[in-house]
Amino acid sequence: MIPKECKRLAEVDFPIAVVSKWAAKEKSIRHGHPSTLHLWWARRPLAACRAMLLALLLPDPCDEHCPPEFKTKARELLSPVQREIDASDKGLQKALLKFIGDFANWDLAANRTYLEVSRGLVKAAHGDEPPLVVDPFAGGGSIPLEALRLGCDAFASDLNPVACLILKVMLEDIPRCGPKLAGELRRVGAEIKAAAEKELAEFYPPDPDGARPIAYLWARTVRCESPNCGAEIPLMRSLWLSKKASGQRALRYKIVRRAGAQHAVPSVEFEIFEPKSEREVPAGTVSRAKATCPCCHIVLAPGRVRAQLVAQLGGADVAFGERGRRTSGALLLAVVTLTPGEQGRSYRLPTVRDYESVRNAKAALEALLTKSRGGSPAIWPVPDEPVDEWHHDVNRMPMYGMKRWGDAFTTRQKLTMLALRTLIAKFAVGNAQREITGLALSRFADISNACCRWENTKTQVRNLFGRQAIPMVWDFAEPSPLGGQAGDYAVTLETMIRVLDDLPRETSSAQIQQADACKSPLPDDAAQLWFIDPPYYDAIDYAHCSDFFFVWLKRILPGHQLLRDPYDATNPLTPKTQEIVVDSTTTKGHGTRTPDFYETAMSKAFGEGRRVLSDTGVGCVVFAHKTTEGWEALLSGMIRGGWVITGSWPIATESGTRLRARDSAALTTSVHLVCRPRTGNHVGDWGEVYRELPKRVGDWMERLQSEGVRGADLVFACIGPALEIYSRYAKVVDAEEREIPLGGNPEAIEPHKRGYLAYVWEAVGRAALEQVLGTAEARARNGAAGALEEDARLTALFLWALQSTDANGSAGFQPADEEESRQEAGATDDAEDDEEEAGQRPALRKKGLSLIFDVVRRFAQPLGIHLPDWEHRIIETDKGVVRLLPVGERAKQLFGEEGAESVADQIERNPKVTPQLSLFPDTPADRTRSIRGRGRSSRRTVPSGEALQTRREVTTLDRVHAAMLLQSAGRANALRELLKGEHERGPEFERLANALSALYPKGSEEKRLLDAMLLAVPR
Repeated sequence: MIPKECKRLAEVDFPIAVVSKWAAKEKSIRHGHPSTLHLWWARRPLAACRAMLLALLLPDPCDEHCPPEFKTKARELLSPVQREIDASDKGLQKALLKFIGDFANWDLAANRTYLEVSRGLVKAAHGDEPPLVVDPFAGGGSIPLEALRLGCDAFASDLNPVACLILKVMLEDIPRCGPKLAGELRRVGAEIKAAAEKELAEFYPPDPDGARPIAYLWARTVRCESPNCGAEIPLMRSLWLSKKASGQRALRYKIVRRAGAQHAVPSVEFEIFEPKSEREVPAGTVSRAKATCPCCHIVLAPGRVRAQLVAQLGGADVAFGERGRRTSGALLLAVVTLTPGEQGRSYRLPTVRDYESVRNAKAALEALLTKSRGGSPAIWPVPDEPVDEWHHDVNRMPMYGMKRWGDAFTTRQKLTMLALRTLIAKFAVGNAQREITGLALSRFADISNACCRWENTKTQVRNLFGRQAIPMVWDFAEPSPLGGQAGDYAVTLETMIRVLDDLPRETSSAQIQQADACKSPLPDDAAQLWFIDPPYYDAIDYAHCSDFFFVWLKRILPGHQLLRDPYDATNPLTPKTQEIVVDSTTTKGHGTRTPDFYETAMSKAFGEGRRVLSDTGVGCVVFAHKTTEGWEALLSGMIRGGWVITGSWPIATESGTRLRARDSAALTTSVHLVCRPRTGNHVGDWGEVYRELPKRVGDWMERLQSEGVRGADLVFACIGPALEIYSRYAKVVDAEEREIPLGGNPEAIEPHKRGYLAYVWEAVGRAALEQVLGTAEARARNGAAGALEEDARLTALFLWALQSTDANGSAGFQPADEEESRQEAGATDDAEDDEEEAGQRPALRKKGLSLIFDVVRRFAQPLGIHLPDWEHRIIETDKGVVRLLPVGERAKQLFGEEGAESVADQIERNPKVTPQLSLFPDTPADRTRSIRGRGRSSRRTVPSGEALQTRREVTTLDRVHAAMLLQSAGRANALRELLKGEHERGPEFERLANALSALYPKGSEEKRLLDAMLLAVPR
């Protein structure tokens, strides 16, 4: 057994770059990966969990308390996978770290040799009794799954019933049933498929020519409210059907008016064609909830669009008249088919036969529900549970009339779900088969609902949950459950079965329990490792999102012990009162889970973790939230729960191509905080803690940068080492015995009011400035000679924080736009509720690089940078997001109304005139400009009077930007004269230009201008 005093590998060293590479690569692995078993949000990569578990379970060979027998056995075990191991303890440590990095590779995860070595190492460290790994926030199960892989015992619990069922299937059913289960499920799946084809054939018939429909493309509709029109408006984001180079297809329409009728309502008729260019394809009819009538071009306001769709209960169903013809509701735009013997997809216009199939499904569902009314079922067949109307940022459904969960599905989809549910009950035998086939039907619902998109670049249906929310989708894709493609239940089930094929054999099963993390059912001192990935403050509403699956699962598996709220028998949905998140509606006065609730609940959970952990045990907390509020709440909970942080390792766990990361500064790493229960009640001296902080942060930044960690990832990764100093003590006090809290008012001066984390941010900011601008900038608040002005320091810090960690360990850059950053900040705008297709940039979004306001403030304030002084000069703040103004937007304020050309003429005519005097030529100090922003109440005023008067002096950054604009205008002579004057002035101009060139992203316009301008600098 590992002695209590012995450090674990994870407290000493960790192969960050190697594990990050494999963890990021794992995001692109789909077939057979456990993440494809069922959707769960923010699931940790198995590579990161596997590597961290090993590093936490194994002792450090260089520690004096490391058992000699472990060192001997470890050398013996590693010999099959490593040729030579240095005889020293340091050599063994290096070999263990290399093995941990290698084993993070998914291709080796089920390799028998590597499995035997890893399990042997764990056994050598802990003896014959496997160590118990506990995860009370188990979610998708990555941590306990990897614990089982390493030969540990695992206890996994979660408050959410959907998560618990996923855990039970993956960690209990599959290991307990063994290899035979995959074959049994394939047999059951074939029986269900054959029966479903017979039962559903009339509702999804093949075409007369033998082609098989695989998807039906629909548009919700509203009526034009112009008194002279009244046309039906199909709501379409895009008229593209396929953007594949091998077969581009799109829709176009013509307006049809009945001949001889003066007041007849016009209608829209479609045709499919092969566009030669983007210009040939008509624009969509809806954008940001505003509908444009294709007949009269009148724009229907978002409120009216919502009102009409509310009357249609969302508008996903077709309304039929007495003669069986469509009268209103969803409009079928096109049908996607596969023809036997032909490659690729074909597209055709809808026929009367297509609508007949929908009408038949409507009649069949009504008959089924009528029969259910007579039988008075305990639970209604179609989900009738209410959707929470306050969580608009999580679920847009209620805003458009979809008040109940069943409204998210078309009539035909509801009928299909009910038919498959019946067939599962008929053919699946035993708990494991029923749970897995039932979970497959829940997974199937994610891609068979009226909120799924047609992805025209890949020509396939895209599932609902592209992110942790349910958006409003105007034109949706209905897949055929018999099409043999995405959206076919048999395909979904087979995808899950492939997970069984690739999981390691001979693993024990875990113990699963639905439990509140604040009230663990485990006894004291039971666990050797307490490893958690807790909820990220207000980032994800797990319960509200999982209700989508829960309402179907409790119908598919009636009476299942996990599919309930154990704390409130009257709650028809998932438990929410005890869920440790900050409720997104708190700020609107409807949420009860406040920031204080989160912090208090997390401290209780940490207290429970400390209770169940043995004296020789160790803990680990994974966190990747971007806001400082989230970090402060989590860390406060850890400190209050009695934990000491002993290590901090950022691992790249997120894909740079995920939806949240596109054009955003989202974190790519998850910080793994290694911790132990604090012993004793020692009191720390503030003076000693404060003196140690800068060196600890500086050393750690240097280490992490050598591993390729950059920007915001680096910022939050430095919190761990800083907390190592602070968390050693039960409390830290100053010379007057006043306690220094963890958080506080960052604008305060006295430490006991300001809080420790403000000093952490200051230390990180100064270290960053020292790296990018020089040592003088780190001391600028104290009036250091040669320091650049505030705007230069702010710009440098802004760009530095936006750098991103590349999976290969190199610096990347992810520019953010205003809208994406606002979403990450938690803000919403009811007037802009149209969810744009990934990759598209709405015209309303402003260019520039953005950061959450709180992050900017935390950097700026400790370094003496007063943000309001630079508002609308180099930054623009709106709705919790700070945007760094692009250089092009500064032309008017730098050169006046006549622009750079006029100033260049002046410089060229009279080179002896100091060029900088011409900056700000027409901006009187007493003039106030008004700028229209976004939203209904978003007019903002540029500072004037005293505020502008104190900041009207031209700065080094202004002069650099002026030179860049002259470069952009092609005024070489004027640029040459300006650079000559700057060269004579001093080194600050060139030093700042070089620093900014290194900070701006490759390929950006700013970097191109800087590099070209620097070539003209006199040498």
